[in-house]
Order: sequence, then C-alpha cells, then structure tokens
Amino acid sequence: MKWLACLALVLAGAAFGFEGGEVDPAELPPQARETLELMASGGPFPHVQDGRIFHNRERRLPLRRRGYYREYTVKTPGAPDRGARRIVAGEGGELYYTADHYRTFRRIRDPSPR
Repeated sequence: MKWLACLALVLAGAAFGFEGGEVDPAELPPQARETLELMASGGPFPHVQDGRIFHNRERRLPLRRRGYYREYTVKTPGAPDRGARRIVAGEGGELYYTADHYRTFRRIRDPSPR
C-alpha cells in the first residue's frame, strides 16, 4: 500500500508540472520581471493575447473553473514571434512562470515580506 501512496504523489506532481517548484521573482529573467511590472500597473501590454484566458488544457496547473487563469507574454530575445515564455496569473493572486510553452511551470513566490 505504501507504494500506491508514493505513486499517487509522483503522479500528482507530474500532472501539475511543478517539477521546478517555486522561483523568487529576482531569479526570473529580466523580461519576466518587466512583464510582472506591466501586470502590476495594468499594462499596456505589447501583445493583444496578453490578459486573455489561459485554459490549462495541458492540466499542468491546479484545476480551476474556466476563466480562472490569464496569460501574459514574456519577451524572448531573438524569437521571431511571442516565443515560449509566459506568466500565468490566477484569480487568487498566484503567479506561475513557464519557459517552455506550458510544459512545466514554476510558481513565483510572493515578493512581499512575510
């Protein structure tokens, strides 16, 4: 039975794509910090897709109702298009960073003092 509980934990972690765990905002690429600043100020955003619903089709983030998550582009230097980097924001204030177009996510730690 112990192996079944361990397997459940492993599968749950894989299902939500949290292999990278958490990341401090200071550890993010400068472009991601710029996106966070734009989000905090309400824009304007460089791409029309910014702020649109993120559907979580890959089921890498905790499951929530449709419309709970919004996505924002993080500039990728040298990319001819929007690139693969995004920040996804949940209505509860949680923020997630992906550098590989939704394959994996790292939760961005709250920068406020605790």
